[in-house]
Amino acid sequence: MERDAKGMPQRGLFSAQVDLSKFSFEDFSPASAEEKKQQEVLGESSTFLKDGMRRLMKNPLAVASMITLIAIVLIILIAPMLIPYDYSEIIKVGGKRDKGMSNLAPMAYSQAETAYMEKTGEKLFPHIMGTDKLGRDYFVRVLYGTRVSLAVGCVAAIMVLIIGCIYGSIAGYFGGIVDLVMMRIVDVIYSLPDMLIIILLSVVLKQSLNLDGTPLAALGPNMVSMFIVFALLYWVGMARLVRGQILTVKQNEYVLAAQCIGTKPGRILRKHILPNCLSVIIISTALQVPSAIFTESYLSFLGMGVSAPMPSLGSLANAAREGLSSYPHLFIFPAIVICLIVLSFNLLGDGLRDAFDPKLQR
Repeated sequence: MERDAKGMPQRGLFSAQVDLSKFSFEDFSPASAEEKKQQEVLGESSTFLKDGMRRLMKNPLAVASMITLIAIVLIILIAPMLIPYDYSEIIKVGGKRDKGMSNLAPMAYSQAETAYMEKTGEKLFPHIMGTDKLGRDYFVRVLYGTRVSLAVGCVAAIMVLIIGCIYGSIAGYFGGIVDLVMMRIVDVIYSLPDMLIIILLSVVLKQSLNLDGTPLAALGPNMVSMFIVFALLYWVGMARLVRGQILTVKQNEYVLAAQCIGTKPGRILRKHILPNCLSVIIISTALQVPSAIFTESYLSFLGMGVSAPMPSLGSLANAAREGLSSYPHLFIFPAIVICLIVLSFNLLGDGLRDAFDPKLQR
């Protein structure tokens, strides 16, 4: 490369390179204090999730809901390890069944337990929420019932998220006849009564499905049919939301640019379109959890939930109806837990909507 008298590379006639011979080191002075302050004001770069979480943490109701849900999850995971009773165990005193153990009040002991403690000097674990009519510790049953209800809600939300996103993405991106046919299928599914489908599937699966020896045996055919209905019916709302968002986002220039350079549709959906629909997906998924929990609760309340002796919050409330006037606490405890979980998820969903939906930003 040719160099000038100063030893600097010579610039070509049509080169876009800066001619360094016209500059000296004196032209580059350190930044002033005002310029440094201006750079600090600009702040560090952030992402969509970071901005959303920062706004979410400023919402006191959403933060309280998250703390409540985390506390509930920790309790239902840790407390059963510390309590010496099982959800299906009929409590015995000294190896013998105690007939006075039925329907004890919260934090109460039966006469046989009191006599046993006085005789042996051993302190028995208290019945925090009392016992049910069969003499089983009610607190443990509420803990396991909360596990089942939360598991149903989370599994249903994941199923709705996966199926709804895939279906809605395909319909919204390809459009035309593909969108027309797929959306008519959604309209047909929307018209099906989910309660009737669950009842019919429960009857059919109870006769034809053999769950013995499988992990689903404890849940029973009613819960399996409920999961099948979630997979068949409950994703249509998510599919419609995702489709509507994609119909708007795919008109942007960066999607057209990706198509022009030959990017495959799957990569365009994953990298360019779905990330811009993330706010709607997050909010809809969060609100699907309480909806599924409430569905499981009222189905269990009607006797179409998990198989005995496995409890759920709805089945516990259903079993407590018979003695509602005499033992109201057996109904109040699962009802409070259901209300607490559903309310927390709803408030968290509202907080996520306020934090992640750009249309609601000031």
